[in-house]
Amino acid sequence: MKWFIVLILPVLAVIPINSQEIVTADSYMGMVSERYNSVRDYEAQIVIRSDNSEMSGIVSYLTPSFLRIDFTRPADQVIVFNGDLLTVYLPEYRAVLNQTITPSRRSGASFASAQGLALLRRNYVPSFVTGPDPVALEGSPQERVVKLRLARRNISEGFREIILNINPNTRLIRRIEGRTIAESHVQFDFINIRTNQGIPEMRFIYDSPASAYMYNNFLFRDVD
Repeated sequence: MKWFIVLILPVLAVIPINSQEIVTADSYMGMVSERYNSVRDYEAQIVIRSDNSEMSGIVSYLTPSFLRIDFTRPADQVIVFNGDLLTVYLPEYRAVLNQTITPSRRSGASFASAQGLALLRRNYVPSFVTGPDPVALEGSPQERVVKLRLARRNISEGFREIILNINPNTRLIRRIEGRTIAESHVQFDFINIRTNQGIPEMRFIYDSPASAYMYNNFLFRDVD
C-alpha cells in the first residue's frame, strides 16, 4: 500500500494542472465565438471557390448583419445586404436582383460573424480534424491554422460538413470549407482581415445603375 501511495500521489498532484490545459473542440469554438463578439466590423479580401468556378473581391461586414462584397472577378459585380434587403448586381446582364429578407428568414449574414458562429454551434457538432495544434494550411504551407470539423446535427442543414480553418493567433477564420448535400464543395478564403476599422452603415447603401433592369423578390415571396 505504501508503494501505491508513493506512486499515485505525484500523479494526482499533476492532474489538476494538466486538466486545465485540455482544450476540447467545443471549448475552442467557444473561444472563437468570443473573439468574434469583440469584432464590430471587418474588411478582407475574399476568394470564393465552388467546384470549377472562382470569384474574388473585397468583403465588408458590420454587426449585426450588414454585408457587402465588391467583386473584382466577375468585375463590378456586387452583393449587398443591409439587414433587411439583399441586392445583387450582375453587370453582365445589366440586372439588379432585390430580395426582402424578413425576420423569419434572417439567420446571420455570414458564418464568419458572431451571429453566424452562434448558428453553427447550435446546428453542428465540432471536432478537431487533427487535434488542437496548428497545421499547415492547404495551398499556403507557410500559414498555420487550427482545423475544426463541424458535423450537422440533423439532415435539414444544407451542408453535410463544414471545416473551419482558424488562425491560432488572432482566432479569426481564415478559410471555410463546406460540403453540400449534393456533394458539391464550396470554399471561402478570408485574406488580410482588418477588424474594427469604423466602417459606416453608409457603405451598405447601394445605388443601382440607372440603366439596369430591376427584379424584385427573385428568391422567394414572403407573406408575414
